[in-house]
Amino acid sequence: MYLSYFSLAEAPFSIAPNPRYLYLSQRHQEALAHLLYGVNGDGGFVLLTGEVGAGKTTVCRCLLEQIPESCDVAYIFNPKLSVAELLSTICLEFGIAYPPGNTSVKVFVDCINAYLLDAHARGRHTVLIIDEAQNLSADVLEMMRLLTNLETNQRKLLQIILLGQPELAEMLDRPELRQLAQRIVARYHLGPLSKSEIAAYVQHRLGVSGVQRQLFPASLMTHLYRLSGGIPRVINVLCDRALLGTYTQGKDKVDRTTLTQAAKEVLHQAPSGNRTLLQPLLLGLALAACAALAWTLVRTTNWGDGPAAVSLPNEPPPTPKAAEKSQEPPAIKLSTLTWPADEPRERSKEMAYSSLFQAWGASYDGSDACRQAKGLGLNCRTGRGGLDVLRQLNRPVVMQMNDDQGGEFFAVMTALDDKTATYVVGSETRVVAHSDLAAHWSGRYTALLRLPPEPQEQLRPGKSGPAVTWLSRQLALAQGREPSATTSDQVFDEALVRQVKQFQLEQGLIPDGAAGPQTLMRLSNAADQSGPKLLHERGGK
Repeated sequence: MYLSYFSLAEAPFSIAPNPRYLYLSQRHQEALAHLLYGVNGDGGFVLLTGEVGAGKTTVCRCLLEQIPESCDVAYIFNPKLSVAELLSTICLEFGIAYPPGNTSVKVFVDCINAYLLDAHARGRHTVLIIDEAQNLSADVLEMMRLLTNLETNQRKLLQIILLGQPELAEMLDRPELRQLAQRIVARYHLGPLSKSEIAAYVQHRLGVSGVQRQLFPASLMTHLYRLSGGIPRVINVLCDRALLGTYTQGKDKVDRTTLTQAAKEVLHQAPSGNRTLLQPLLLGLALAACAALAWTLVRTTNWGDGPAAVSLPNEPPPTPKAAEKSQEPPAIKLSTLTWPADEPRERSKEMAYSSLFQAWGASYDGSDACRQAKGLGLNCRTGRGGLDVLRQLNRPVVMQMNDDQGGEFFAVMTALDDKTATYVVGSETRVVAHSDLAAHWSGRYTALLRLPPEPQEQLRPGKSGPAVTWLSRQLALAQGREPSATTSDQVFDEALVRQVKQFQLEQGLIPDGAAGPQTLMRLSNAADQSGPKLLHERGGK
């Protein structure tokens, strides 16, 4: 409610993990370095612990952007599961097929082991990331250890990264888990921000949201540090409430009294006075509601000579239960990933690419799909991975499927959410649960993206040509600037390096200034708002 008052483009202190607001303190950089060391090592466990709100998940998102293309990654953020449920989730994330309806731990483990051996033979590196790992039970942790037993003479075939609260480290110190603890090759505890980093953190978030002036005077930073303990999430909550209080009081900067009152309210301490920061705002809202009600009565009342008569609808209003029931969304009927019996299976690939091109507003001519895509200014990206890879792509994908009899067919995923996905199978559109996908998807996919002309593995400073011109234009579009008139021989100079670093920082990438595959993919998605999306925002996403 205070955004326009302070000329903010968006809320600067939301507790949502928006990568654009990432602040890489020295501690966060060290945590990231430990994870990268573990991923590039010879297998085993990597452990990252930290207090609630310290930024562990944010660091993990940075890690995902830096993992080499040769890595296959599965990310599990809700590990409060049984052994069989966790193994099933691992299969789903890696795209490992297993018998439909299977609950046997041995079958799951055999399928995972076969996948790991095949991945190693193809030169792939397999990484499993488990967030909130303090929720893992002892038997699940023991199963994780057994999964790392598969190894060659040179290295283990599965790298497991555990992220959790400090009690995770205490759990691993138990005698019954000493075998797992001995396999931890890198560990780091992410501490809070230091007193000297608080001011930079606050100003960084304000700057990203569009305000450069100091809404929080430097004299308040020590007080903010004491109140928050340096925990980023607590800082966000305090600063958000303090800005709201400053707005309701009609002030232009946060003062010590307002910040202290904000801490008393959000940290569940009884306020010292009878008023809170929200009271002026709530009073204003109440007055506005009363005025609206009075105006409604004026418009709906008959002011004749006789008694007042209020116009009533002919039908009585629905009862609360009926009204509540009428607002419930209709239940989604789930389907299965099987090829339609009345359609020719040999046309499945052609029909899939026809649906994919249609999503981009084009018609597929039946020729080589990637060659035709180039003529439309698009590029094919083909690979193998899990749902996390598809979330990063955020574009519709053609997926290679196998039915229960071992036959092959192709389908197009057009939408993806937490539990289900929407597919075009032949000429039918189906909503399917993720559990059904694991039994049919081979893990192979093809997506269309807008990438630079003559795509390169990485664009580095000093280069020139059409790809650099494309990079400059896309950065301008992604950052809301008018693209400048450039020539085909534009150079990747220092100014462009600064723009790339800014974009990488906003996207939660390591700001190294080089435009690698992850940066180019994120840039394509950010600049090309006209293209079809896989993840749909619900009121947000």
